[in-house]
Amino acid sequence: MGVPEIFGSLVFNDQVMQARLPKDTYNALRKTISQGTHLELDVANVVASAMKEWALEHGATHFTHWFQPMTGITAEKHDSFISPQGDKIIMEFSGKELVRGEPDASSFPSGGLRATFEARGYTAWDPTSYAFIKDGSLCIPTAFCSYGGQALDKKTPLLRSMDALSFQALRILRLFGDMTSKRVITTVGPEQEYFLIDKEMYLKRPDIIYTGRTLFGSRPSKGQELEDHYFVTIKPRVSAFMKELDEELWKLGIPVKTKHNEVAPAQHEMAPIFESTNVGTDHNQITMEMMKVIAAKHNMACLLHEKPFAGVNGSGKHNNWSLATDAGKNLLEPGDNPDEQFLLFLAAIIKAVDEYQDLLRVSVASAGNDHRLGANEAPPAIVSIFLGDELTEIIESIKSGVVYQSRSKAQMELGTKVLPHFPKDTTDRNRTSPFAFTGNKFEFRMVGSSFSIAGPNFVLNTIVAESLRQFADELEKADDFTKALSKIIKDAIVKHERIIFNGNNYAAEWVTEAEGRGLNNYKTTIESLPTFVEQKNIDVLTKHGVLAEEEIHSRYELLLENYVKTINIEALTMVDMTKQEIIPAVMKYEVELLNLVQGKKSLSLCAQMEEHLLNKLSDLCDSLDDKLETLDSALVNGSGEQDALGDARYYRYTIFVAMSELRCIVDQLEQYVAKKYWPYPSYGEMLFSVLN
Repeated sequence: MGVPEIFGSLVFNDQVMQARLPKDTYNALRKTISQGTHLELDVANVVASAMKEWALEHGATHFTHWFQPMTGITAEKHDSFISPQGDKIIMEFSGKELVRGEPDASSFPSGGLRATFEARGYTAWDPTSYAFIKDGSLCIPTAFCSYGGQALDKKTPLLRSMDALSFQALRILRLFGDMTSKRVITTVGPEQEYFLIDKEMYLKRPDIIYTGRTLFGSRPSKGQELEDHYFVTIKPRVSAFMKELDEELWKLGIPVKTKHNEVAPAQHEMAPIFESTNVGTDHNQITMEMMKVIAAKHNMACLLHEKPFAGVNGSGKHNNWSLATDAGKNLLEPGDNPDEQFLLFLAAIIKAVDEYQDLLRVSVASAGNDHRLGANEAPPAIVSIFLGDELTEIIESIKSGVVYQSRSKAQMELGTKVLPHFPKDTTDRNRTSPFAFTGNKFEFRMVGSSFSIAGPNFVLNTIVAESLRQFADELEKADDFTKALSKIIKDAIVKHERIIFNGNNYAAEWVTEAEGRGLNNYKTTIESLPTFVEQKNIDVLTKHGVLAEEEIHSRYELLLENYVKTINIEALTMVDMTKQEIIPAVMKYEVELLNLVQGKKSLSLCAQMEEHLLNKLSDLCDSLDDKLETLDSALVNGSGEQDALGDARYYRYTIFVAMSELRCIVDQLEQYVAKKYWPYPSYGEMLFSVLN
């Protein structure tokens, strides 16, 4: 079958619903999906019956409420459709089973919202994201909450934020005369970067298995210096993986479009077409899961850590975000001559990003992303906006009160008649910018490869909703709408222009300039996380009903807890690898050298090189013993802190520093110990293992 035939073939999508549901049931469900209205149980019963029959026809035997707890990955508990009827069984699935599930809420991270004995939790069907079939089960996308109604997942605050933004955006559209739009949605297209390495080598690296990244590893002779991997011809082994990944994702209705090699050896990228943020978030979670499953089938391992290999590019997930009406009008499309409606939405985003730059930084904070943010292949930890030449000229004209003269697009002249002439864009791209306008959307480039995009997007939705709320409040009471509108746009631009930077975000000079502008530079997770619970950030999230105050504090505690656990697992893994394999390997090589020295001397031969190498190894081993003892003691003694932030700071400034010092010694040892003794595959072997 061709792509059109297989696309969405495992999805209970609109086409299937139209064909299988009674017209009144279908209309009721569509109203729920498009307008967010409540779905009655009798309608749910009809939908459940049709969904079950469809799933059975596709070989499904079970159903599961598929949800996204605060682990950052997905969860599912499978129940079969069977129902005993005497000596026989029938296949049943009710509306109640469709709309509600009851997993154990005490076994998932809650940040203190739930005690171990408080186990009851609920999953609630999200009809805005289609059910699908995976591995013989009907997967029903759901939200996850506690017995008390607190959100315990990534999806719930995202859905709340989408409602909040839609409500405020519609207020603005009504002021501009749009009386027909019923909803404004945010859309995303997350570009997913990842590494592929040989599975056999992966299984020989405990650090990658346990932590997702290499904790030791000397840099290879060749990395990405020649820039000869980016967009190069895809090698057959990787191509076969990508082909199967495309096909499996297409069956699940995921509109993957682009695939290519990235800058680092063994690094690749895929990108989908834009979708509703909620659906796009679900699809990205499925994509990450399928990448790992399909890589294993091809005897490879897919690495989604932000920095699996030191010294080469890390992996991000560029979150392309935009706004559109339910009729499909892109509200961030400037056109040839941007009008005041576009400029008002643009001003709202500029204002939001400036006022809540700290909250955006928190949304991408993790121990893994700390290795990437600020490195030369990723945006710095300083949040700023790139607008490009044309929008910047418009902004300047608004500030100065001079009428903007729109540009006519120049033609690209390539110096030969045989090549086509085509219109040149009115602005360049800026790949160093954390938050860049790229034509009709913003690209939030700080998101880490392993992240659920739900967190960054619910923050982005909420802060923009707040700007729009303030603008709508002022405009709705204005006596002169046109005058008030012009003033709001100009005031927002003048007040928040410090966040706009079109230059090189990698340059050291920008750090100094950003500090002079008063922009935040939270280089690490530990520096940024406390801002999550500052009052202004609590106020904006609670005001729009995205998170209750107790939910904010629970997530703050959970982020700190996850940071500590991540570093602790990494440190314990380093200690085990050093004690159990690295030290014995070095000792074996030392014995060989010692025997060689003694043998040469017994024959009155010179052993200067061997003795020099033996002394070098001995000195490094002394340092290794010292650094290992420092890390071991730090882990055993603990922080002694009574609060989560203090504990996290200890792990960042004591444990992590000790880990870095231990790594430095081990990486030097790798360069001197004979290959046959070194217990782990090298960087060179791993990075080039799937490129043959």
